[in-house]
Amino acid sequence: MRKMLSMVAVSCLPLSFPAAAQMMADLPEAVRVPTGHQMVMKAVGVGELTYECRAKATDAMAFEWVFVGPVAKLIDGANKEVGKYYAGPTWEASDGSKVTGKQLAVSPAAPGNIPMQLVKTDPAMGSGAMTGVTYIQRLNTKGGDAPGAACDATSKGRRQQVAYEADYAFYGA
Repeated sequence: MRKMLSMVAVSCLPLSFPAAAQMMADLPEAVRVPTGHQMVMKAVGVGELTYECRAKATDAMAFEWVFVGPVAKLIDGANKEVGKYYAGPTWEASDGSKVTGKQLAVSPAAPGNIPMQLVKTDPAMGSGAMTGVTYIQRLNTKGGDAPGAACDATSKGRRQQVAYEADYAFYGA
């Protein structure tokens, strides 16, 4: 079952593996996946990022928007929902398999867009499309940057959702 899901996911990739390797060479070093890992799935995340207005840790009289968490659908190249992405961070395939991970690095994206990201995953929970995934990249981000609305003492605790979209590339060893 896993092989079938992985093959379906990979077959939806808009890039061939040689093109994916060239794309990797064009990325900032910080978000490149280590040698020896191959792309096994790619999906577009479409959703919202939640931010909360909070006092700065270094100055209780100053305020800033702080990232709280994501909620997004993962869409494949055929425009089919293949999973979801939510706080943890957690990427969950439609088959119920999921991975969590730890951010290793970020690299700036265009202004107004959240940064590119490299995540090292923990072993998958459940058996399926996420089994064997070792790294996840967030690329080609659109939107999602912290809100432009005022964040001050009068708005402390206020939450705001910001629309975003990004490509997620999943790698296995």
